[in-house]
Formats: sequence, C-alpha cells, structure tokens
Amino acid sequence: MSEPKKLFLVDAYALIFRGYYAFIKNPRINSKGLDTSAIMGFMNSLLDVIKRERPDHLAVCFDKGGSVDRTEIFEAYKANRDETPEAIKVAVPYIEEILKAMHIPIMLKEGYEADDVIGTLSKQAEKQGYKTYMVTPDKDFAQLVSDNIFMYKPRFGGGYDIWGIKEVQEKFAVEQPKQVIDFLGMMGDSADNIPGLPGVGEKTAKKFIAEFGSMEGLLANTDQLKGKMKEKIETNKDLGLLSKKLATIMLDVPVTFDEKDFELNQPNIAKVTHIFNELEFRNLLTNFIKTFTPSEENISINTDSSNQKPKSKPKKIDADSNQFNLFATPGSGNVSENEASSEFKTIANTNHFYQHANSPLARKLLLSKLMQQNSVCFDTETTGLKALEVELVGIAFSFEKNKGYYVSFPENQKETQAILEEFRPFFESQTIEKIGHNIKYDIKVLSNYQMPVKGKLFDTMIAHYLINPDMRHNMDVLAETYLNYQPVSITELIGKKGKNQLSMREVSIEEQTEYAVEDADITLQLKEHFKKELESGNLTKLFNDVELPLVSVLTAMEIEGINIDIPFLKELSVALTNDINRLEKDIYQQAGEEFNISSPKQLGVILFDKMKLVNKPKKTKTGQYSTAEDVLSYLAKDHQIIRDIQEYRQYKKLQSTYVDALPSEINPKTGRVHTVYAQAVAATGRLSSNNPNLQNIPIRTKRGQEVRKAFIPRNENYVLLAADYSQIELRIIAALSEEKNMINAFKNGEDIHASTASKVFNVSIENVTREQRSNAKTVNFGIIYGVSAFGLSNQTNLTRSEAKELIDTYYQTYPNLKSYISKQIDFAREHGYVETVLKRRRYLKDINSRNAVVRGGAERNAVNAPIQGSAADIIKLAMINIYKHFEKQNFKSKMLLQVHDELVFDVHKTELEIVKPIIKFEMENAYKLSVPLDVDLGVGNNWLEAH
Repeated sequence: MSEPKKLFLVDAYALIFRGYYAFIKNPRINSKGLDTSAIMGFMNSLLDVIKRERPDHLAVCFDKGGSVDRTEIFEAYKANRDETPEAIKVAVPYIEEILKAMHIPIMLKEGYEADDVIGTLSKQAEKQGYKTYMVTPDKDFAQLVSDNIFMYKPRFGGGYDIWGIKEVQEKFAVEQPKQVIDFLGMMGDSADNIPGLPGVGEKTAKKFIAEFGSMEGLLANTDQLKGKMKEKIETNKDLGLLSKKLATIMLDVPVTFDEKDFELNQPNIAKVTHIFNELEFRNLLTNFIKTFTPSEENISINTDSSNQKPKSKPKKIDADSNQFNLFATPGSGNVSENEASSEFKTIANTNHFYQHANSPLARKLLLSKLMQQNSVCFDTETTGLKALEVELVGIAFSFEKNKGYYVSFPENQKETQAILEEFRPFFESQTIEKIGHNIKYDIKVLSNYQMPVKGKLFDTMIAHYLINPDMRHNMDVLAETYLNYQPVSITELIGKKGKNQLSMREVSIEEQTEYAVEDADITLQLKEHFKKELESGNLTKLFNDVELPLVSVLTAMEIEGINIDIPFLKELSVALTNDINRLEKDIYQQAGEEFNISSPKQLGVILFDKMKLVNKPKKTKTGQYSTAEDVLSYLAKDHQIIRDIQEYRQYKKLQSTYVDALPSEINPKTGRVHTVYAQAVAATGRLSSNNPNLQNIPIRTKRGQEVRKAFIPRNENYVLLAADYSQIELRIIAALSEEKNMINAFKNGEDIHASTASKVFNVSIENVTREQRSNAKTVNFGIIYGVSAFGLSNQTNLTRSEAKELIDTYYQTYPNLKSYISKQIDFAREHGYVETVLKRRRYLKDINSRNAVVRGGAERNAVNAPIQGSAADIIKLAMINIYKHFEKQNFKSKMLLQVHDELVFDVHKTELEIVKPIIKFEMENAYKLSVPLDVDLGVGNNWLEAH
C-alpha cells in the first residue's frame, strides 16, 4: 500500500511577521536601503520546509481584506493590532513574485483570513486521501488537527514541532482537537481582540473544558459555579458564544483543492535568481539552488552563477626572462554565450589578465611598474587568520581594472624575507596610495617581516561602512552589490572548515594567482565606486581625516599588545570558583532543592512554578519561563535569590570569558595579548574589539574590577596610565542642546549629578542627599536613551508616578534639552538620518513607521546616536593626535588600549611627566565644544590601579 501524499499549507503572514521580528535587533538592509528582513525570514522558513519534508504538494495562503463575517458580528475584531510595519508591506509583493517564479500556488479569497483558507483546503485534501501539514506557529490551528491533519509548528531557534491529536490533547488538556475552539472562546485572545469570558484564563479554561466539555456545556451548568465567577459567566453568556464563533476557523471558503495545481514543481531558477540578486540575497540564493538541484554539476551557468568554480580560465603566463609582459592585451580563454549571459559577472565570464611573477626579473619589472603608479591595491595571502601569527604565502597587486599580478613566497622564511625586501621601495613610498579591504590585517601581516606600509591609505571596507553603516561590508557582498560581480569564494578554494580544509600553501599557484589577484582587482574597482559615494554623501573629510589615519593608530596598538599577569589570573579563578560554589549553596538552600542554575528552563520552573515569585511570569516564544536579565533585574530588589543568581551569572561569565580565557589569547611569539579593533561594526562609530573583547569587562562589580588587575606594564621600567573622559556624553548633549543650566554647571566644575538633583528637587547643592544624586544620575544618563517612567522606576526605588514626576520636572529644569530631542526627531523624520559633530551619519529607516514600537526605537536612536557617535568621533581624533605626537617625539611610551571613553598607555617611567600633559591636552582639545572636556589621569602597576 502506497504512502499517502503530503500537502503543506503555509500560513504566509504568520511566517512573514515571524521572519521580520527574528531580525528586529539586526535588520537586513541592502545597499538600496531596503529592509529585506521579512522576505529573508519567510524564504528561509519556506526553503527549510521544502528541504526537510520534500512535499508532493504545497501552497502558500494569504489573508485578503480581513474576515468580513467576523467583523460584521464583532466590529472590534482585531481592532487593537498595531499598524503593519512598512518593511512587511514592502515585502509581500516581493514574496508573491518569488512564489510565482517558484510555481507555488498563492491561495487567498477576498473577505477571508488565511486560517479559513487553510482550514477549508486541509479538510478537502483529507477527503482526497492526503496528509496535510499546516505550517504556522498560530495555536488557533490546533482545532483543525485530525488523524490526517497536523500542525507543522516552527520552533524558536530552529526546527519544527509536529502537533497531532496527542500533542493537542496534552497542550490544551482536551479530549479532542475541536474543543480548542471552546478553550479559545473561554479565555479569549488579546492578539485578535477576542474578548472571551471575563475572569477566565488558561488554567480556568482547561478546568472548565475538563468539567463541562464545551462552551455550551459550561453555560448550561452555571448553577455548579460559585461566587463572582458564576456571576461573571452568567452575565456574559452571549459574549462567550460570540467569542467561540470568532475563534472558529471556517471550513466553507469558496476555494478548491485541485491536486494538479498544488504539485510542487521545478521553479524557474533564472527568474528566482534575478529577484534574489536584486534583493542582494547571496547566501539565500545558494541555499535555494541547493534545495532544488540534486547536485552542483547540474546547475546551468546561464541560470545561476553562484557557488560555481571557474569553468574556463585564461592561459597563464609563468613570468620568466622572455615571457613576462606587463603590457599584454587582456586574455580570457574562451567565454561561452551561456557564461556571458550569466546573472553575475565572474572570473569565468570576464576578460581578465592575472599574472604570476615568479622570477627575479619578473618581480623587478613589476616593482618598476608599481613605482610609476599613483595608487595600487595590494592583498596578502596567508596561512591563517591571526595576522600576527601567520606566514606570508603571496601578495597580489592591481592598479588597472581586470589586470593584476601575484608574487608567491616559499615556506622558507629567510627566502620570503629576501623576496619581500625587493618590494620595500613600494611599501615605504610616501607618494603611492595603498588600497586594501580591511588593510589593517595586511599591514599587520607585513609587520611580521619588519615591512612598514607608508603613504596614504584607502580601505574599501571602512569607506562602505561610512556610506552604509547598517549593511554588511565583506568584499564578496560589495562586489555583487556594486559591481554585479561574484568573486571566487574562499571555501571554493580551500574547502569548508574542518580537517579536510586546505592551507593556502596547498592550493596550486595557478589557483592562488586567480583568487588573490581577483581580490585585489575587485577591491581596486570598489575604491573608484566608493570614492564618488563618499563625496556625494559629504563623508570624504570624515574618511580622510579620521577613519583612515585611525587605521595606522589601531594597527600600531594591536601590534604592541599588552602584558598579562598569568599567576594573578590563576589565583582569581580559584577565588571565583569559591564564590560560585558559595552562591550555588545559597541558591539551593533558598530554592529548597538542587538544580542546574545555568539552565533557563530549570531556573524558570524553580522561580515561577515552585517559588511563585510573580503571578503572571513572562514567557519566551517556546513557552518556557523567561529568566533573561531584564526580567530578573525587575525582581532583584525584592528577592535575595534573584540577586544571588545575578551574581552567580556574573562570576561564571567573568571566569569563562576573561579569567580562564585570557591566557589562551597570549601570542606565543610576543608573550602579550593583542586584541583586534573593529572600525566597521557599530553604526554609532564606536570601536569594538575581539580576541579578546575588552569593551565588555565589567567595572561596576568588585570581581569585574579585579580582572583589570591582570593587565600590567611591559616590565619594571614601565607603568600603565589610564586617561578617561569625564561624563563626555553628558557634556556633548549639553553642548548640542545649548542647555545653559547644564553648560554653566560644567563650566563651574560642579558635580553635574548633584547640580541636577539640586535643581530638580529644589534644594541647595550642599543639601542634596545620596539618593537624590543617584536618581538624578539615572535620569541624566537615561534621557540620552529615552528612559520612560516605567524604566526609571525599575532602575530606582521610585514608584512609576514618582518617576514620571521626576522626568517632567527634569524637562522643566532643562527646557532646551527637551527642545533639542524634539528637533532631532523632526530632523530625522525629514532627512532619514542624524549626524554627529563630524557629520557621521546614522540612517533611521523606521523613523516614520506607523508601528509605534518600531518608530519608538528609531526615535531613541535619533537622540542617542549623535551623542554616542560624537563621543566616538572625539576620542578617535584624540587617539590620532596623541599617536602623531608620540611618533614625532619617538617616545618609548605606547598607546595600548581604547575602551569606551578611556585610553590606556604603557609609559616608560622616564617619560611619565612628559607624556601626561600631552595626553591630557590632546584629549581635552580634540574637538572644541561650548562645554569644556575634562580628562582624568591615573597611573599604576596594573590597569585597575591606574583607572
């Protein structure tokens, strides 16, 4: 007997919304400024279903015009829903276009919801012998489940749960799935504005279903109820019946299941490819091709050019004394018609001339040509990713579109050094501009061979970061987006991660040449494109005066590294283990049992089922109790166990992230830790760091502070000096808002928080209490981030009404500040972006959204981005000026770290009194505001002592 055919019915809007909100903290924005999160999320889900299940038949069901029948009987049905985000409105036509190209039927009917269309089709298909899977996270569909109809429920974090009759019975405590209608009718649904029975929640609804079986059974037996519950239900019988009707999925929509129309056929790959390229869905295109193609060999190049190895390569010229020709006509081998019509240009279908210079004469000719150029792109190929630990395998050069040259290096490091020395005149030339993509990496690699890179720089990654800070900046994406060119991927060359991955040295010289020179060639072309965009966006000055000079500063800091006290870290690890063990015992004692404190699921059960710390605990999308930090913070002031859990988590993170991890980050050659600074990550302009991440070392807790003790000077002849901007963000907001009360307080050297408390609480500054100052401090910093009365009450001992009153009084005290915030939001609404003092832009695509939550986030960014960004701009200027001063004076002292508003230096003791005033002056005068900048200096034998 053959297996029943499978039909999958996809609830379109449920997956579209789910996809959109999955990316809400990190939206997918393409180069055109289009938010593609909803499209990407939906398509990822759809392709996942197709790959996992290989359905015979599939359709995607949409709402059209809402439910006329439900609105007629209850006008407020779904009336409380927020306006659909613009990104979703824009996404739907694209999704429909993709589905048509995939030959997947779109099912909708004017005046009906997708639920009703799916319900009708699933019942029709069941009669025709199909097993139907309803792809949706919406619990309402559980009422349709039968022996042959299932819910295919996306699981938060990946994967799916299949709900059959048994799962529905367990989830809703019903005997048969149809009773889910009664369950929903009794408890109501706030999302759909179904009122339900007053006073009936989930537990009560389950209890009533168990006792009476249905809504009608409950209403017919109200005499068995007692007290207020009896009164409420008898008074609201009609409301109960109405709610049940609203919750019932219709099964008579005028749509027809025709199995021929619903067959999952081969898509039009060319059309889908075109749409995905337009949307800049590189990885999704690869996923799509793999989903619908049994093997990569079957992919036709005229329909797709992704994930392809070059089919025809140019004839190589191994340069020797009589073959090397720097002026040759570009050759490309034979490019077929199919290749020429490929969606992307590739190395296989583009005329190019990439040459390997592998003899002394060839290299001499190349150097001669390089020295005649105004600007050259170069790109290093290495044995790994850690720039200060790798070996050089080759360098590619390009100074003309579609042309370039590759110099390879042997494994013998002395021979490599000798060959590299031939190119010293080029790298040390002050007149030749050096172009690269993340050029800091290449400069650090060359530093291993004592080869400095001098002259003006141009970094395409940083240029694009300024042009479009919210987009990804890797070269492959930029090439596809701006040049319609798809480079050979590194995984094609050396394979994916794992034991079978090759080293670059194991790749043939021919493939090295093609891959490396292509990178240099494409980067050169991107430079020309971005140079124009920087000019049109008024970003050239910021790029040339701040971001490019900073590359040299950060490179020097990363190469220098910092010394670590390993014995101290070992002692601290032991102390933390003792702290963790003590806290474990205290937590177990308060909970009355042992459990896995690090398991959110187990912790949630203890706190909210057993200890019942709150009446209605917040749940995650998977249905388990949330024990996230924001949830625990709200409860901490009332419960010792929560405070202990927070401390436990802090210690565990400190131990794993820093105390035990820092020794493994020590460079075996230098014996120091070399963090890597990222210029092109934070949209505000702030630097981030990794390997290790020094930006997140806690400073407010005692144990967190102790981690800083592990950072020590180079040797006994040095001390650490920490220079920290005092309240720089508050000074900036005072200056930008022209708030005179604040400006005067800073000019007079007053404690700004005490000054604010004095004005807000109407007391003399001498009589301000510690609590008043603390509350004023919370408001001062909170205003920058749009703190609400609710948020302020959570951070202080104030009630919500007291917090509201404090905020209102604050704005009355600082009227210009309130006016500035309004003006910033208005500017953002009109222009779509805000700017820092150095004209760094933060684009805010959601500033005019009709969705209040989304718009509110953009409004907060409109206020805090210029403040955070201006602080980042100012400290970058200070770093550049200090670095130049140190270089000019040839100091032994070095700048080592930048962490938020703080700079850390390794200072030779003989230079201490010389460099202190230099550092203070350059930091305080990096940028002139109407408010003086103030810098605190500290000196010590470790970072904590200096801070």
